Amino acid sequence: MKQNNEITGSEALLRSLLDENVEYIFGYPGGQAIPIYDALYDYKDKLKHILVRHEQGATHAAEGYARVSGKAGVCLVTSGPGVANTITGIADAMIDSTPIIVIAGQVTASLLGTDAFQEIDVMGVTQPITKWAYQIRSAEEISWAVARAFYIASTGRPGPVVLDVTKTAQIGKTEYKHIKINHIRSYTPVPEIEPDKIAEAAELINKARKPFAIVGQGVILGNAEKELIEFLHKANIPVASTMLGLSAIPTDEPLNMGMLGMHGNFAPNIKTNECDVLIAIGLRFDDRVTGDLKTYARQAKIIHLDIDPAEIDKNVKVNVPVLGDVKETIPAITALLKSNNHVEWLESFKDLYKMEMEKVINKEIHPKSEHLTMGEVVDKVSEATGHKAVLVTDVGQNQMMAVRYFKYSYTRSVITSGGAGTMGYGLPAAIGARFGAPDRTVCLFVGDGGLQMTIQELGTIMQSDVDIKIILLNNEYLGMVRQWQELFWSERYSEVEMKNPNFVQIAQAYHIPARRVSERADLNEAINEMFAAKGAYLLEIAVEKKGMVYPMVPAGVSISEIILE
Repeated sequence: MKQNNEITGSEALLRSLLDENVEYIFGYPGGQAIPIYDALYDYKDKLKHILVRHEQGATHAAEGYARVSGKAGVCLVTSGPGVANTITGIADAMIDSTPIIVIAGQVTASLLGTDAFQEIDVMGVTQPITKWAYQIRSAEEISWAVARAFYIASTGRPGPVVLDVTKTAQIGKTEYKHIKINHIRSYTPVPEIEPDKIAEAAELINKARKPFAIVGQGVILGNAEKELIEFLHKANIPVASTMLGLSAIPTDEPLNMGMLGMHGNFAPNIKTNECDVLIAIGLRFDDRVTGDLKTYARQAKIIHLDIDPAEIDKNVKVNVPVLGDVKETIPAITALLKSNNHVEWLESFKDLYKMEMEKVINKEIHPKSEHLTMGEVVDKVSEATGHKAVLVTDVGQNQMMAVRYFKYSYTRSVITSGGAGTMGYGLPAAIGARFGAPDRTVCLFVGDGGLQMTIQELGTIMQSDVDIKIILLNNEYLGMVRQWQELFWSERYSEVEMKNPNFVQIAQAYHIPARRVSERADLNEAINEMFAAKGAYLLEIAVEKKGMVYPMVPAGVSISEIILE
């Protein structure tokens, strides 16, 4: 028994994580985190550490875990370059409202500010891209700081928190006491609901002839999927989702009109500028959704439900702001709604959908050309899973095609980098998603460019035996940049063609079975082989080199100017 019941700060840190019900830590050791890793040696049966190959991979894995599980993801890294490598993931988590806790080792407190070996100003670097960043200088602070970190990261609008733990705090002694935090002065995670705003919103919806609901990730983060469906059904309101809001509503829900945005579906984009009441739920009116703000939904009365007061009137001026937790505000409005049908309004979406089906969708999933297309691959993979898998994507054309043509039966089924658009996100995020949803199939769609940004995480898959299905859509281009150069830069293809390695051999070097397909006749059999394989599998598909993602709203124009071909 330790004298005076004291333990090291490092052990207090691990006990604090256990008290927060942490199961997995995604990390990479280094000099200034050795005391924590030494303490972890005695906690291997309680805390599972996943050894990544790069600290950026740790943050994206934590994001994938958080997005699919609803719990905060945890990273553990060392100081200097170790924590610097997490910056991309922290920024990604901030803009996509993903709760992660990044724990970084730091030099001893007496060396702070001396430019000691592997010292960087973690607070100065991370404060602008976190909900909270705190430097722990003594062991006594640890349990308080960890409890506060989880409370801040997971409540209200979620986001990343950084704890910079000096070696002084790691090796110092403290008497451990579990601390539970459920209140912080001056921090109000959930604004108080204003009944008059609820009434105003309901009145507008009851009077509307053409109501339209648009849904963001806030519904998923608020666990309000059931409440949303009840709201939509009561007044028969058509709905569309942002990319991060996908899977809040099942694909086969009759009121679901698809995805909004630059590469979203034709009908919901057009109808946004025709509705008379626009009900925005849990979204931030990103420019990829709104297009030119001067022309966005000018004809509509706008209701905005959100938990974050900073989002109200930030981009789009609204008529009725409804602050609060959507799990409470949605049913409060529903209770005041009159039943309705809006038959003609709903029918008007169908003609636009038929146009998109004829000009875009059928050509993509049933192509007449000899070349395989991204859309047909995504469609077949989704079908093979019964539309029940978790979809993880990287960024670019592979991302847009995947979210467009995959189908969703359950919530928390889309894991992708939205606001930051981080290439390299996909592979480590898929690893985290698999740990967050061990009973679900995880399918990663990735391009040849994005895969090579974090390809070293194949080592994590090998070491931790992570069962994910990797579908590499290889067009030998940085496809989305090439598409923009073709459409808007006079086909001046500057530095977008990729000379790639043999991906199958690379996967096999990591003991991951792999196969390359270039012929349509082999596609179904290859997909079946992938899903029959135990554990991870990489299926490389040689797709059309110069394929295009349509529909498309060119940057800076009205969403009504969406082009189909």
